[in-house]
Amino acid sequence: MAHDHGHHEHHHDHSHGHDHSHAPQDFGPRFLIAAALNAVFIVAELIYGLASQSLALLADAGHNFSDVVGLLLAWVAWGLAKRKPGPNFTYGYRSASIIAALFNALLLFAAVAVIVWEAVRRLQTPAAVEGETVIWVAALGILINGVTAWLFVGGQKDLNIKAAFAHLAMDAVVSAVVVVSGVVLLYTGWAWVDPALSILVSGVIIWGTWGLLRESTGLALQGVPKHIDYAKVKAWLASQTGVGEVHDLHIWGMSTTEVALTVHLVMPDGHPGDAFLHELTHELEHDFGIGHVTIQIETGTHPCGLAPDDVI
Repeated sequence: MAHDHGHHEHHHDHSHGHDHSHAPQDFGPRFLIAAALNAVFIVAELIYGLASQSLALLADAGHNFSDVVGLLLAWVAWGLAKRKPGPNFTYGYRSASIIAALFNALLLFAAVAVIVWEAVRRLQTPAAVEGETVIWVAALGILINGVTAWLFVGGQKDLNIKAAFAHLAMDAVVSAVVVVSGVVLLYTGWAWVDPALSILVSGVIIWGTWGLLRESTGLALQGVPKHIDYAKVKAWLASQTGVGEVHDLHIWGMSTTEVALTVHLVMPDGHPGDAFLHELTHELEHDFGIGHVTIQIETGTHPCGLAPDDVI
């Protein structure tokens, strides 16, 4: 038996650089800037919501509080993911980014649930026109959430950053709906427009966020990342010269950007040498985006307790 430990470490460093080559190196400050801007906006909503007797603005202030919580969580996860592994956490804290992405997706659904609940209540008892103040504050919401969402446009390959972007972009859309419905209310007096549009937008948000929730849940359960084809990887490994059998193949996300793989290769002619392992790990990274590879070579002379594979 043999493990590709030496190359594994070298390959990790190369993979990390490759994954972030098209995005800014440090999004940490951006999380804090976005959180600070949203905190200022919450204060504005509370002040003007109380002044204009606008329940919509007060409810939105509560909803935007979830933005700040989500952004701070994403910031903490971003920092933890960069910490070096130790004897108790041998993978480091990379998976914190997965937890943050999942929590952000759940926060997004919770926020939508609050919006729908309020919208249904308002359809039953339409609220009075709340004046131009609501429109201007909501317009400020479009600006703030639009700018903060833009801060994360360059990091869409990282699910943690993608989750933060989705949350902020959703808020910008909700603020836009408040502006449109406010204008319609002022000129027509149709009180049902605001809750009706809110429900419609909520449906669109759920449709667009479902994939984020499913992907982050899958990673949290150590599932195969969506951009990896398990069957294709297994078939490729089996096709390598000298490989008679492939078993105990596992592929999972170590973080929202890094993928790991472990596998047993049965090679009856014996260990092929380090050059074979070096080339194999290089190809797995280059062709499949799998950067953390551990390979166990077996000759088949002794049965492996983890064979055959149960994965179909």
